[in-house]
Amino acid sequence: MSETDFHSLLKDAGLKVTPQRVAVLEAVFSIEGHPSSDEVSKYVKKRHPNIALGTIYNILDSLTDKGILNRVKTDKGVMLYDSVGKKHHHLYCNESNRIEDFYDDELDAMLEAYFTKKKISGFDIRDIKLQLVGKFKT
Repeated sequence: MSETDFHSLLKDAGLKVTPQRVAVLEAVFSIEGHPSSDEVSKYVKKRHPNIALGTIYNILDSLTDKGILNRVKTDKGVMLYDSVGKKHHHLYCNESNRIEDFYDDELDAMLEAYFTKKKISGFDIRDIKLQLVGKFKT
């Protein structure tokens, strides 16, 4: 993504475009996979040493609150960030903490149909995210 794309993401979410927010977005979108807050912080600090660690964490929270990023929690309690906007699920290796995106339109349709039919009383489903836990074969 370009800096112009980052500006659009922020504006569309109702956030002010600041160099700090752009730097955090650049980090999340540049780091391969699902980076942790520590990985994002290290990336940002290398390029922008004057941005405070607390600022980086606050920005990650606000980007998540606005739906620009999603949090993915591992079994070991590590919080990772996901920048993929397209509907997807996760394959999670609980031995290595590796997470990969999994796309399956048929599965999405099946899950949505099931829960539409199920009609859970007193609960409004906004999204369905499946995380398959296992081990990647080497």
